[in-house]
Amino acid sequence: MKRHIFSCLDGHTCGNPVRLILSGVPELAGRTMSEKRQDFLAHHDWIRTALMFEPRGHDMMSGAVFLPPCSEDADASILFVETSGCLPMCGHGTIGAVTMALENGVIHPARREHVLLDAPAGRVRADIEWEGDKVAGVRIHNVPSYLAVADLEVDCPELGRLKLDIAYGGNFYAIIEPQPGYEGIEALGVDRILNLSPKLRALLSSVELAHPEDPTVRGVSHIMWTDRPQNPQADARNAVFYGERAIDRSPCGTGTSARMAQLAARGTLKPGDVFVHESIIGSLFHGRVDGVCKLGSLDAIHPSIRGWARQTGINTIFVDQDDPFRHGFSVS
Repeated sequence: MKRHIFSCLDGHTCGNPVRLILSGVPELAGRTMSEKRQDFLAHHDWIRTALMFEPRGHDMMSGAVFLPPCSEDADASILFVETSGCLPMCGHGTIGAVTMALENGVIHPARREHVLLDAPAGRVRADIEWEGDKVAGVRIHNVPSYLAVADLEVDCPELGRLKLDIAYGGNFYAIIEPQPGYEGIEALGVDRILNLSPKLRALLSSVELAHPEDPTVRGVSHIMWTDRPQNPQADARNAVFYGERAIDRSPCGTGTSARMAQLAARGTLKPGDVFVHESIIGSLFHGRVDGVCKLGSLDAIHPSIRGWARQTGINTIFVDQDDPFRHGFSVS
């Protein structure tokens, strides 16, 4: 019997799980992380499904793997795996993976105060807040983010005609604000969010979306339902749907970047503004518009997001060749 063994560190970022895979992932082909992501998807995606889905994971599971740097000045590369796929970028995953990696000596950046990472979506910098030998917080300087589609109208099952925006923050997000037919997160409820989101995403699959510099990054993968905040420190609240049955427990890093890009395009946020985002469980990310830029012909922003993470355990996972559920499963 052949057995694959994976060593992992488990943790969470503001409530959403992060599984940092330390060993068991083979060397990936490609010059850039975008190319390595494509190689992983083509030849090794069973690792993602085995470690993220039941019985070794669950609907919300999210993970990351550190790889050697692709560029000369980077400290490492990072690959993101979760139930929704092998993502171009993941904000909460970066915060959690960097926190656990630094506290356990997994990576050794050139400078103590920040980590430079090659991600499939591009270069990311993680600024580190140290308290002794513990990481108290991480601010991710994310990839350029932009509003891709404004005021798109869609006939959503049960809710009727909805107006939404689509924005990019490392992944493409459909962003729905309160309006006739959608009165907010509490009014809609978790069960209906889980039921309606995949239907809405399927409707949006006909919308042609591709990143201007990487055509492999395409299509809406996440649905963000927005609302007024419950925490007086926050500016807005969200429930971000991903995968088949998951709502992000964190405020969602790439989602917060997409939301800030949307608000900046609409004139609500400007460079230097802070945007505090509240998750469905009340945890907070502190976002900031660090500047504006061009992404091809598109107007974009440089977003950053600050959050925190905690390690919850050490995990050794077996995937046996004779296990009928060796590649995982999901109950929908």
